[in-house]
Amino acid sequence: MSKRAVLEVIALGVEDAVAAQAGGADRLELVTEMAADGLTPSAATVAAIRAAVDIDLRVMLRPADGFAAGDPEDLDRLVGVAGELRKAGADQFVLGFLDAGGGVDLAAVERVVAALDGCSWTFHRAIDRAADRDSLRKQLADLPGLDTYLTAGSAAGVDEGLPTLVAEVARRGEPGYDQTILVGGGLRLDHVAALRHAGIDAFHIGGAARPAGWEGPVSAEAVAQWRAVLDGEAD
Repeated sequence: MSKRAVLEVIALGVEDAVAAQAGGADRLELVTEMAADGLTPSAATVAAIRAAVDIDLRVMLRPADGFAAGDPEDLDRLVGVAGELRKAGADQFVLGFLDAGGGVDLAAVERVVAALDGCSWTFHRAIDRAADRDSLRKQLADLPGLDTYLTAGSAAGVDEGLPTLVAEVARRGEPGYDQTILVGGGLRLDHVAALRHAGIDAFHIGGAARPAGWEGPVSAEAVAQWRAVLDGEAD
């Protein structure tokens, strides 16, 4: 029997969080402003969600659209926000910064990670925009707390990225490839069988959990459908 798959659902507020947990989500990614592909939520929102559910939460640390860390003042503010979020109950995070050439902005990532003081974190889909995925993974390999890459395998989504995802999961055990691959970005239920067969066991959904689109809430029933498919593939 394969390992039970992790299901992570994007939540914008308490209603989303409660529905996602009811549907069988294992973890939430907390964001705001999905029009900008997900920015950092407020400490008040994080505290309210933490009080409403008991599953794991990963909180986005992304102050603006795009993948640049900004100037030193922007980075200072983000480090301060990370501290506020930790006081609000956040103990897992999501982040990732690239430089103008598509390389990892290692100095910015290290600065924010230092402020997390060992908390677990995901490097998000910035990897799908990186000039060299392998180089990025190897540069980040030894950073404390990094346990997951959120990736579709391609900036265009899972349809195009599936071969990359399958190739990368096969490299587990190599330097830079020990982290969990959390698949998200154009992910559909019909992708699950091939991904599970390849050994991938973590899945991330956003719009797929919202039958009414991003203007509507997470549906517990939609999440439960994903849970049932993932559990079926695990048997």
